[in-house]
Amino acid sequence: MQNLDIAQTLTRLADLLEIQGANPFRIRAYRNAVNTVNGLSRQLASMVEAEEDLTELPGIGDSVAKHIEELLKTGKITRLEEVSAEFPESLVELMRLDGVGPKKARKLFDELDVRTVDDLERQLESGAVETLDGFGKKSAQKIRLAIEDHRKHVGRFRIHEVEELVAGVLEYMVGAPGVEQIEVAGSLRRRKETIGDVDILARCEGDGTPVVEYFTGYDGAARIEGSGPTKGSIVLHSGLQVDLRVIPTRSFGAAMQYFTGSKEHNVTVRTHAVREGLRVNEWGVFRLPEGADPAELGKEDGERIAGTTEEEVYAALGMSWVPPVLRENRGEVDLALKHDLPRLIELDDLHGDLQMHSTWSDGKVSVEDMVLACQELGYEYMAITDHSQAMAMVQGLTPERAREQWKEIEEVRARVDGIEILRSVEIDILKDGALDMPDEILDQLDVVVVSVHSLMDQDETTMTRRVLKAIQHPSVDILAHPTGRIINRREPFAINLEEVLVAAAELEVAVELNANPNRLDLSDVHVHRAKELGVPVVISTDAHSPDGLRNMRFGVDQARRGWLGPDDVLNAKSLADFKAWLGRRA
Repeated sequence: MQNLDIAQTLTRLADLLEIQGANPFRIRAYRNAVNTVNGLSRQLASMVEAEEDLTELPGIGDSVAKHIEELLKTGKITRLEEVSAEFPESLVELMRLDGVGPKKARKLFDELDVRTVDDLERQLESGAVETLDGFGKKSAQKIRLAIEDHRKHVGRFRIHEVEELVAGVLEYMVGAPGVEQIEVAGSLRRRKETIGDVDILARCEGDGTPVVEYFTGYDGAARIEGSGPTKGSIVLHSGLQVDLRVIPTRSFGAAMQYFTGSKEHNVTVRTHAVREGLRVNEWGVFRLPEGADPAELGKEDGERIAGTTEEEVYAALGMSWVPPVLRENRGEVDLALKHDLPRLIELDDLHGDLQMHSTWSDGKVSVEDMVLACQELGYEYMAITDHSQAMAMVQGLTPERAREQWKEIEEVRARVDGIEILRSVEIDILKDGALDMPDEILDQLDVVVVSVHSLMDQDETTMTRRVLKAIQHPSVDILAHPTGRIINRREPFAINLEEVLVAAAELEVAVELNANPNRLDLSDVHVHRAKELGVPVVISTDAHSPDGLRNMRFGVDQARRGWLGPDDVLNAKSLADFKAWLGRRA
């Protein structure tokens, strides 16, 4: 059982206790423990196996430690089962809906016997929900929309969650009998932001049955969905399905190409192959016998001309190898045939990070700690972008506090060599498009970053005008997380992003690709559109701790999916070139 599984289980317990109305200090203890578990670099399972004292971890008390040990040893937590006997665990799903907190979930359960999202939808249709105290028609409509959004994400896992969940499977499969190579395919290999299931390929000669049997014996599996001589399928405790296919060496490259997808990419590749008198499937590339009907041929009929590696599969079709991130049928096949695929941005191309937070607002560590962490990553420059005063709940900076922070930045500059520390603030775009800092402050910032954090329910016209007004301010450099989405939790706010991107190009304002895997805002499609329009893109982590800085790789993956090269990314510029860009309006 992975740390993510443990964190999710403790979260369910905390949520149910909140619905129950339990002691808030106890609930907070569970949530603090979840934060600790999510931040661990080691697996709790190995710590328990080594009989290490979990209470030495911050936020893990005696009772939580016992819960974790019980979960790892028995697969359950007795306390969770006790609370679940009173309130079904399905109520937790209701709390994920915008407009339904623990108190409303309890009221829906007590008064309408609502246990699931489906139950809630039926009660909304009957009109019963809007008659409850504390709800009303407006609240009911908001919940209806929340359910629609929820349906879009059911069964989808964010990429960082999948990476953690599948890591244990991959490590386990290294010991499978006769396996010479293990690789991930599918949407995870294409680095999609959300993933429904995971495909794993095992290279192995001979009978694959022992490999599949070993796979289905993984102790992190909640259940086995299927088992055969070449394929197995398991579902992890988190609900993530993992499929294994056992492939011989001669076909491994063809299988990697086929099972990586996307379906649309593969259809275009196969269509091209047929025009060339070839056939492509998961077993290889075959030259069709003259006059043969492909529909009547066996899986390996015809002259095999490729299949061992992906490179030779594409080469047999007259194509350059296509990076998995590009395999979405957006023109990459035509460019591969012309051997003209773009050079994509890589993590090592980046020279700085232009959004992060310190303890001056909602960050976890000091300015100096963030600077030293950036220096360790080899950056030439970085920007401290604590929130502005409109974010009062996180102690957003007033003009006076901004000036105080600058003094600290100067002190850190004097102590730390080899990295440029840029003064900045993540400035709220207010209701009417005004900026949450006076011009006298804006004029003294090195980088001006603006973003929306409030009133996200504005209609598209109002929101678009609001953002356009903000980026028209002559001091603005970067529009951060432009759609406000949080993947699987909050839909993008209504905005005409095409209009905003066109304006950004004209105004020489950059847009951020927020690398936090919970956001990845912009989407890959919008990133590609920014490239087409010539809008500079900034890949920033929005880190609130040194660990958060390492999320940059997720942003780079998203940028690659949007076809960005180094020349398209503002923070791929050297310090001198970046400073020249900052002075573009001088």
